[in-house]
Amino acid sequence: MPLDILLVSILRTLVEVAGFALLGQGVLVLLAGKYREQNIFYRALRIVTNPVVRAVRFITPRLILDAHIPVLTFFLLLWLWIMLAFAKRHLCGLHGLAC
Repeated sequence: MPLDILLVSILRTLVEVAGFALLGQGVLVLLAGKYREQNIFYRALRIVTNPVVRAVRFITPRLILDAHIPVLTFFLLLWLWIMLAFAKRHLCGLHGLAC
């Protein structure tokens, strides 16, 4: 497998992991409610998603509330995942591979 396709695949996998961790965190917010901070699974998912959420908080204006940042992060990860899928498809076409 060419290096460029491998790098795009690895990046896409990392985006998937962060996206699924945010989804899991959202489900636990709905299930655990105000006791979510005491849930060990919620804390584990927060460790995974914290760098991505902080990065989105850094690039967004202060006008956006902190409570909305995880939702915005999820949608940005979703769009990034879609763009990486198109990039991988394009690279596979350039190399004449059926990915």
